[in-house]
Amino acid sequence: MVVDWSPAAGTLDPSPALERQDLLADRVVPAVREFEAPESVGVAEIDPELADTAAFCAQYGSPPELSANCVVVSGKRSGELRYAACVILSTTRADVNGVVRRRLDVRKASFTPMEEAVSLTGMEYGGITPFGLPAEWPLLVDAAVAEAPAVVVGSGLRRSKLIAPGELLARLPGAEVVDGLGRVE
Repeated sequence: MVVDWSPAAGTLDPSPALERQDLLADRVVPAVREFEAPESVGVAEIDPELADTAAFCAQYGSPPELSANCVVVSGKRSGELRYAACVILSTTRADVNGVVRRRLDVRKASFTPMEEAVSLTGMEYGGITPFGLPAEWPLLVDAAVAEAPAVVVGSGLRRSKLIAPGELLARLPGAEVVDGLGRVE
């Protein structure tokens, strides 16, 4: 499969992710390897101080509408803590207490505290990616992400970014495409 990463890449010079495993978090490597089209996933090294989306997009010229964030959300039901990961475009915010709350079937959902999200994912804060998340979590992918020709997401590390077609992210294990997950503010 030939993939054009250029719409999302800006000035990045991506390489096939499996050729640069040093730029992937430990849990991400097997997830990319087992992905249905591992050659479609690119990785590029970045300055870790610029991992946050706004700074990243400004420095590297990646369009914000093709940059995606992966956030961990949690809520309780009958004493059971439930988690989900949400992949939304950086130009939107996850509808945590609407769409996500209903999907998790909890009274109230919220962003999982940083330390907990890092511990549960085995990834660095600011680098959390939909690749390699706990298998029991639902992976909610906003429909706009799924429709994007390519999106930039975290790599599990702050010092690099992955680039992959949105349609393929929507086919990751546990993924569900959800209309209205990302809301424009």
